[in-house]
Amino acid sequence: MLKAELNRRALLTAMATLPLAACAHRVGANPPGDLGVATFNIWHDAGGHWPARRALLAAALREADADVIALQEVLEDSKKGLPNQADTIARDLSYAAVHFVAPEPEGSPKRYGNAILTRLPVIEVARRKLAPLSDYRTAIRVRVRTASGPVDIVATHLAWQPEAAAVRAEQLADLLAWLPTDGTPLVVMGDFNAPLDDPGLAAMGPPRFVSALPQGAAETTLNPARGHKPRVIDHIFADAAAFAVSGARVIGNTPVDGEYPSDHFGVAARLTRR
Repeated sequence: MLKAELNRRALLTAMATLPLAACAHRVGANPPGDLGVATFNIWHDAGGHWPARRALLAAALREADADVIALQEVLEDSKKGLPNQADTIARDLSYAAVHFVAPEPEGSPKRYGNAILTRLPVIEVARRKLAPLSDYRTAIRVRVRTASGPVDIVATHLAWQPEAAAVRAEQLADLLAWLPTDGTPLVVMGDFNAPLDDPGLAAMGPPRFVSALPQGAAETTLNPARGHKPRVIDHIFADAAAFAVSGARVIGNTPVDGEYPSDHFGVAARLTRR
């Protein structure tokens, strides 16, 4: 009975706030030259409370007011009657575009992967299965048009095992080699399953990249209330030559009636063009 009431309240909250989304997310609402970005591992439909968590995810992301959002652990499952979760969240937030990548081919009854939502004009989209293919990891790149010119946004989700630093290094090497070399500024976001000092993330350090959350800036992006040891493994890496980080924070880390949006917390950042 309590679960049903929680789900009912969450759905009513989501429905009540939807008309506000278009006002809260106006293209050009942020200062020219600024780019708002956010990343969130949404924990697919785990925990048994997807309707409630959906409302909390939408609330956290709406408050972040990001121009581009990267999502991980996005599920679509026709056998369960579950539409693509990124499509659902995009509708909740009134974002104009959502792009999805998964190891499974389009048309499969179940697909699980990464997504990018944006309210900015999209110039092009590219998708990649990352090496080694045996780990079933993917990346998606969306080139968006900003007031300061095009920017490439990448979302990814790397190998999870603590001892898999070499696999993460291989995945990032494959990802970076796949990207265009035309000088377009780059932001890479997602669940890297490792802290900044993990050897597997060495390619994402200076001088090429700056982390929105430097070492020690946050206690955790894993939710201890869901049994995780505190660690910061969700990151936003910005092209250091193109962007300065003007602000960053953890989002979705406050429960509502004992429920959290996910077993991760999100990260939101404001980037300013140099």
